[in-house]
Amino acid sequence: MLTYQIETKDHFRRADSFLRNLLPKAPHSYLKKLLTAGHLKINGAPADAAYTVRSGDVVTLKESAKTAAFLATRTPPLEILFEDTWIVSFNKAPGLSVHRTEDSSEPNLVEAGERFLAERDGAPGKLRPVNRLDKGTSGAIIMAKNAVAAGMFGRMVKEEGLGKLYLALVEGSVKEEDVIDAPLDGKESQTRYLRLLQGEDVALLAVYPVTGRMHQIRQHFKLVKHPILGDKRYGGRALSGFTGHALHSLKTTLTHPATTEGLEILAPLPAALVTLCCELLPADPAHLMEALERVAPRATTPPSR
Repeated sequence: MLTYQIETKDHFRRADSFLRNLLPKAPHSYLKKLLTAGHLKINGAPADAAYTVRSGDVVTLKESAKTAAFLATRTPPLEILFEDTWIVSFNKAPGLSVHRTEDSSEPNLVEAGERFLAERDGAPGKLRPVNRLDKGTSGAIIMAKNAVAAGMFGRMVKEEGLGKLYLALVEGSVKEEDVIDAPLDGKESQTRYLRLLQGEDVALLAVYPVTGRMHQIRQHFKLVKHPILGDKRYGGRALSGFTGHALHSLKTTLTHPATTEGLEILAPLPAALVTLCCELLPADPAHLMEALERVAPRATTPPSR
C-alpha cells in the first residue's frame, strides 16, 4: 500500500487531480478504474473523484506492478487539476503567459501543455484556452482538447459564463465585504469581495467578479485604493523575489456542456503565495487554509478520519 499525507501544496486539490499528478503518464481510463474500484482511499474511505483533499488527510493507493510503473519519479512539469476526453485544466504558474507573446522564445502554457500531452499520449494535439488569466495571475486555466470541445465550451462561456473565485492580497485596511461598482472602458463592471484575513496594512480577500472585463479585478482594486501586491501596472507595490502579482484563481465552476454535470475545479495556492501570506498576515499555513474554508468548502462529504 502506498501512503501519502497531504501537505499545503495539495490543499484543495481534487482527488482525481492528486491521482493524476501521482501517476502523470497513466491513461485516463486507468485512473478512472482505480477510483471506481476504490483503490484510492482518503482517511480509510474510498475517494470520490471530486473530493477535495485537505492538509493532514492521509491518502492510500493500492500497490501493484502496473501502478508502480506509472509512479512519477520527479514532479511533473505541469500540474493538472482536471482532465477528461474534452478538456484539461492546468494550474498556471504566475509569470507564465497563456499564449505565445511577441517574444517567441518566452515559454507559454498552450505550447507547454501541448508538448506535455504529446509526450504522455504519444500523439500531437492542439489545445485551445476556454478561459484566460493575465501573465502575473496564477490558477486554473481550462483548455479544450479539440475543435468540437472548443466550440461547445466557447458557447457555454458566452451564454452562461464561468463561476470564478479569486484570492487577492491587497494593500491597506479593507471593509469586511463590499461590491466595487465602477464602469471600465465605458461598460458596467462589478466586483464583489469578502475579507478573509486582515494584517497591519495588508488584507487577504476572496474576490468574485460579477462581470468579466479585461483586468477587471486589478483595475477595480486600484480604483478603491487597495491595489494588489506586486501589480505595479495598477499601483501595487513591488514584491522582491515574488513572480507576478498576488492574485490567484482558486475556484472555477461550470456546467460541463458535454456531460451536463456541474464541475468545480480548485487550484492549490502556489508555495510563494502561501509564504507571502504567512509573512504579511497573522497566519501560519494551517490558519491560512482554515480561513479559506469559508469560501471553498469540501466538494463532497469527507471520508471519516
